[in-house]
Amino acid sequence: MKNIYFKAAIFTAISMLAFSSCVKTDDYEVPEIKCTNKFAAANHQLSEITTIAKAKPVEADIIKEDFIVEAYVSSSDESGNLYKMMFLQDKPENPTQGIEIDIDGSNQYLDFPVGALVRINLKGLIVQGVNGNIKVGSYDPNYPIGRINPNKVSNYMARVCDGQKPVVAAMKPLEFNFISDALKNGAHINQLVKIKNVQFEEPELTKNFADESATGDRYITDKKAGRLDLRFSNFSTFGKSPISPKYEKSGDIVLVLSRFTSSSNATVFTDQAYIRDLNDINFPNARFTPGEPELPSANAVNLFPSSDFENWTSFLSSLNSFGLMPYASQGIGLGYNGTNSLQIKGTPANNDYVFTANAASGVPAAPKRITMYIKGTASGKSLSFNVYRATPLAPNTSAFYTFNLGTFSTGATLSPESTNSYTGSINTNGQWRLIELTLTGLTDLNTTSGKTMFALKTGKDGVYDLQIDNIKIE
Repeated sequence: MKNIYFKAAIFTAISMLAFSSCVKTDDYEVPEIKCTNKFAAANHQLSEITTIAKAKPVEADIIKEDFIVEAYVSSSDESGNLYKMMFLQDKPENPTQGIEIDIDGSNQYLDFPVGALVRINLKGLIVQGVNGNIKVGSYDPNYPIGRINPNKVSNYMARVCDGQKPVVAAMKPLEFNFISDALKNGAHINQLVKIKNVQFEEPELTKNFADESATGDRYITDKKAGRLDLRFSNFSTFGKSPISPKYEKSGDIVLVLSRFTSSSNATVFTDQAYIRDLNDINFPNARFTPGEPELPSANAVNLFPSSDFENWTSFLSSLNSFGLMPYASQGIGLGYNGTNSLQIKGTPANNDYVFTANAASGVPAAPKRITMYIKGTASGKSLSFNVYRATPLAPNTSAFYTFNLGTFSTGATLSPESTNSYTGSINTNGQWRLIELTLTGLTDLNTTSGKTMFALKTGKDGVYDLQIDNIKIE
């Protein structure tokens, strides 16, 4: 037995010596990896795809020439929430064009992961464009656009290589503070976006993400009370999971925006969106009351002299030559926390400028918002506000930005509108409520001290009994 072990040891030693004599270096060469592109270089920008899109493509619209574009994959069907569709955009960040490609098969993420740069040859396909929504698919006489046979996807799509490996980019969503900004003008359809400070609407908290046997429409809202329809597939890995308690709070959400157009009326459409998986939802913050702004910060200052209405003489000195409407006065002790206020009590005979005030010193050059507190009622009409632009004005532009309060009860975050409007009513139920005029992105405001900055307007024949206080800017 000892001889057997001895012979084995001798054999192992000789083998190791022989192996080491064959290897002259510790460096092992890695075989060269070559990655080649299937399609020729792109001969069109992705944005040019809109020029060949048809609302109702017919067989004659099948693309007959090589029409090659490049795009980055922004979606993933790994969780099953995106079913038989893929979204791509022209750049991994700050995109200008997005498209949807319809494929009659699942697990596309295995070949086309998020961030993959893809080359698409549209030859043999059709392009549909309705209300800014660009879709690519196959011709099918039974549908406005058909899904591409999954066995033929490679005839039209392939990864782009850099010579060594397929190109993959980090996708950076476009970020927006409000739902309305993300949806504005339909400019971001089929693009990856992040919307901040949103939450599921209250009725959704008792539901699962999807319905038992159908896609679920679940609505999110933001601090301006804007809302967006989220589509959740019952085929997704989380479709039967409850929204609450894990996602009952508020925070940020990453989405692929889409747009659904009615088959019976092309002028009727609905903006909607999809998450790729639950990692796109990040809701760590407390819930908020939709439409109710955040409290003024410590950096907020008076918009115009005595815009807290404590020094009435100072306030009056800040007004332009038209002064103050006779139904407006100082509310002694009627203001926020027992201070003084601006009291508006009466029925205007016209759409009035209650006052127009000049900016105070110390107004920030690039302000983000104006806030004010309101208490009381107004029936028949609401309020409108003008925030003035700097001079000289560009041709064909208004002298001011307009903000309309509309129907108001618990709080409001307002964005600029095209014209003054007084429709709506006010009833704060005896409580002080906060209003925000959002100024973010308005770079031409007339913030110079002593220059016309702000006006408050009332509507004809409205019956007003209001207290307004602490008009601040930050």
